[in-house]
Amino acid sequence: MSEQETWTTEEFGPSHTGSVGVLLADGTVPPPVHIPTNSGSGGQSVTEWSVYDGGDWGHGPRAAVLRAVCSCGWNGAEHPLDWAEIGDQPLFEAGTRTADLCMRDWDSHAVDVERSATPLPDSVTDLLAQLHAEIEKLSKTSPLAALRAARQLEVTAEDIGYWAAHDARQDATLAQAAAALGLSESETRKLLARFGRWSLYY
Repeated sequence: MSEQETWTTEEFGPSHTGSVGVLLADGTVPPPVHIPTNSGSGGQSVTEWSVYDGGDWGHGPRAAVLRAVCSCGWNGAEHPLDWAEIGDQPLFEAGTRTADLCMRDWDSHAVDVERSATPLPDSVTDLLAQLHAEIEKLSKTSPLAALRAARQLEVTAEDIGYWAAHDARQDATLAQAAAALGLSESETRKLLARFGRWSLYY
């Protein structure tokens, strides 16, 4: 696995994992950069945008564009790097503002994903927010009571989720369920199997 900084949300997790992507001057995506260890054996593969500075040892080809990318296949707007302005500055410093633009682009994408998912009634959203606040408050005075409350929520979720998963399996295709939940089909299959208590491979 290549190392790089990524962004996720609690709800959508690996279905929408964002990062700063790199394009070269010819429009291609560069391969990971292999950085060897001091001993010369082994090493690691890195795709962090800042290593693509066209330098010598341990660096990748020179990046021409930074853009937000997401594990769902979405790509953000292209933000060119001005190497005449960057000059001899380290890319991880000179390109920070451009990388921040990419993160904002992905944040907007995450908001769009949330909006496209099946909406919850305000009454449910308000109750969930109230429960979160009350249990958080309880944890400051009685951590064990808060833990018990969290466990009861877990039991309730498993109980409600069981029938919801079985009904959803009958009413929607995997693709339809994934779109409604804002998840990938793989993560949707795992979620349905977990709540429905059936084998992932069934």
